Amino acid sequence: MPNTKSAERRARVSVRRQARNRSISSRLHTLEKKYRALVASGKQEEASKALRSTVSALDKAAKRGVIPKRRADRKKSRLAVKLNAPAAKAAKA
Repeated sequence: MPNTKSAERRARVSVRRQARNRSISSRLHTLEKKYRALVASGKQEEASKALRSTVSALDKAAKRGVIPKRRADRKKSRLAVKLNAPAAKAAKA
């Protein structure tokens, strides 16, 4: 329980930010899950569209401080590798 007025305000702000962050984070997980499902099913065209929206959401989340910028960069890189993996395999063989 907060002891001062300012502590009460900070507690309210903290609750609002926590709700916003949880919402954005949940959306990111959903977008990533849908993208991975598209890649696994072999729908290349739809997967590339899903990648664009996922990358955009990751950038926005990083800009707003929901996730660290480097984590967003790492996730974007790994998602792009997943999309290009079949092409890389074909070129290797």
